[in-house]
Amino acid sequence: MSPTDATADEISAPGPDAGTGTCPAPAGDATVRGADRSSARSTDHEDTLDLRLPDELVALFETRHLGGGDTGTDSAAGTAAAAAAGYERQSRGDDDAAPVSLTPARDDLLDGVAQWGPVTTPAGVFQLVPVRVERDLPLVCRWMNDPAVAAFWELAGPQDVTEDHLGAQLAGDGRSVPCLGVLEGTPMSYWEIYRADLDLLARHYPARPHDTGIHLLVGGVTDRGRGLGSALLRAVADLVLDKRPACARVVAEPDLRNIPSVTAFLSAGFRFSAEVDLPDKRAALMIRDRFLRDLL
Repeated sequence: MSPTDATADEISAPGPDAGTGTCPAPAGDATVRGADRSSARSTDHEDTLDLRLPDELVALFETRHLGGGDTGTDSAAGTAAAAAAGYERQSRGDDDAAPVSLTPARDDLLDGVAQWGPVTTPAGVFQLVPVRVERDLPLVCRWMNDPAVAAFWELAGPQDVTEDHLGAQLAGDGRSVPCLGVLEGTPMSYWEIYRADLDLLARHYPARPHDTGIHLLVGGVTDRGRGLGSALLRAVADLVLDKRPACARVVAEPDLRNIPSVTAFLSAGFRFSAEVDLPDKRAALMIRDRFLRDLL
């Protein structure tokens, strides 16, 4: 029985066996390869000039190009990136964590979740950080053993229960990516971003190509029941639509009995589409449409 949503601000809507399929990821490599300009100078004429831009100008151009301009959004993104990097260093127990890479990831089924970067929400700067089992297993396991979470996710028990759940996704083809939600530098929620159109869920509703699903639970009791889940759901759904141009809809399937959870999705700009019978529950199919994102 696959996990479902826990509370209004501890939302999850996992589809059956999310992330355990075998559909291969598309081939291709979007890595940007730069040229060695210093070795490309012409030697045909002795009077060829070797023009070089000042390092300060090059740095300024790169900052604006990668960040989109000198705006408040860029400042927030920089803060979030630094906070996420700080979490990485803290989890390693040293100050030598590898710097955040600005090189685009190889094409995958979810367009490089690890490279999506931070977003600014009403609650602060937020970023999805893909799970690393060796770092995050104890924390995620503790959340799964919270009675309010366990009632729906059904992953309570020793660490190997949670490890098996995470491992099935991490060892798969990339159709489901488990992440920690890091808010202002602190991990406080667990997310699964998955290809709903490639999931078993697609057998139970009229799926469209690139439909993307969201599962969420908010880990800390103090973070629940105050609208935080709705705010983060809206932010992440919009992030999916921004980073996945081929995706026209973000979907979720909370347990129909969990009225607070369904309400939270509605508050986050999702619409109630239908009731669907899944193998483990009767669910509310919630959809956030790209063309309605500015209206709901």
